[in-house]
Amino acid sequence: MRLKPTFILLGILTSVVVYAQSNKTNAAKAIVSGVTWYDQDNKPVSAHGANIIYDGGRYYMFGEYKTDSANVFTGFSCYSSDNLTDWKFESIAFSRQQDGRMGPNRVGERPKVLKCPKTGEYIMLMHTDNLAYKDPCTCYATSKSVSGPYVFQGPILYKGEPVKKWDIGSFVDDDGLAYLLVHHGGIYRLSPDFHSLDSCMMSGLKGAGESPAMMKKDGVYYWMSSHTTSWERNDNMYWTSKSLSGPWEYKGEFCPKGTLTWNSQCSFILPLNNGTYLYMGDRWSFPRQRSAATYVWQPLTVKDGIVGIPEYYEAWNPETGKKVGIEGRSIGKRWASSTVGDCFTISFKGERVAVLGNTDENSGYADVTIRNRKGREVFAGTVDFYSKALSSGIRFISPALPKGKYTMEVRVADMKPNWTDKKRILYGSKGYKVEITDVVCME
Repeated sequence: MRLKPTFILLGILTSVVVYAQSNKTNAAKAIVSGVTWYDQDNKPVSAHGANIIYDGGRYYMFGEYKTDSANVFTGFSCYSSDNLTDWKFESIAFSRQQDGRMGPNRVGERPKVLKCPKTGEYIMLMHTDNLAYKDPCTCYATSKSVSGPYVFQGPILYKGEPVKKWDIGSFVDDDGLAYLLVHHGGIYRLSPDFHSLDSCMMSGLKGAGESPAMMKKDGVYYWMSSHTTSWERNDNMYWTSKSLSGPWEYKGEFCPKGTLTWNSQCSFILPLNNGTYLYMGDRWSFPRQRSAATYVWQPLTVKDGIVGIPEYYEAWNPETGKKVGIEGRSIGKRWASSTVGDCFTISFKGERVAVLGNTDENSGYADVTIRNRKGREVFAGTVDFYSKALSSGIRFISPALPKGKYTMEVRVADMKPNWTDKKRILYGSKGYKVEITDVVCME
């Protein structure tokens, strides 16, 4: 009897069964980092700069509904899930307004939704700005339903004045009081109806950077934030305190130095029902933010005032916090090219396919197309092979397809991840390279 070679692939996406490596007879869903996720219609999940609230037995995620053409506000999305792995698109919870701060040719970022315990109303905090990032303001919208639609209310005021900051976060304490976090270490307490800010707990924290997130365990608060390197990844850092007003102690990085927070930027920390914590980060991909930007969600370890993600899990079970994998057949193909338009083509049989590869500062985008045996296109997407720090692993997993024979084409794209910040400093890839180390077929 001739046995097929198998490959244990760490990860799979929505509607795909994965198996814990310790017990492959028990199916368990997985959170997979660094690859595109798909909703119930096999469309990319677009919810960046996100937060999650648990309401009525379901998780609701809100984030930036990005485009592949420009960094303009198109709306904030809402997705729901009962397991943190299968995401259902609910709605554009907050739409672009006809004019004003959330109107055309404006930036809208980092929506954070809270449920007010006093009124039962849902409040969405958001950052708005002009395209030059020179008109920042924290605004809010309200809804009677968790999935919206949310009605714009304007700036959220502290002592009658807007909070003119850009990156924001949110945090709810053990006593139900809620807080707005802003870049460079600002903490504001929301009023009882969540329609204004009634206290400033901290106005600044030296070195705190941007993209703030916060958690609390055993009476200790943890403030997390990134350095200011635009959409480029960096080694995010954290501080601890027993009081929101400080003093705060700098603790350093919470991921191994040089991993650039496992190639991500922190966005939110979600306390899970089993007492553990989920780190939610973004792997930005400008300009193809909708099709190629992905998510890095990892289990946090917290002990004796130290928080960290010491090891990167490509796929893991959020109920157990353990790595998971699936069995797949390695096709064993390797390929690399830096020439725009070059194509790698391979046939496979099964229900889905995965691509493994290397990424570095000379890598770019790959356009992926899958066709069925009749030549009809059944999938088209973009994969980002760029990273400032060298990385190897899963780069793409297709959505679930009807079992059959397919042909996949991977093409070196004519666009690469590049962008500038407010100071016109150029970031991103130095080349177009796409490097594939293996293709795995799941039958």
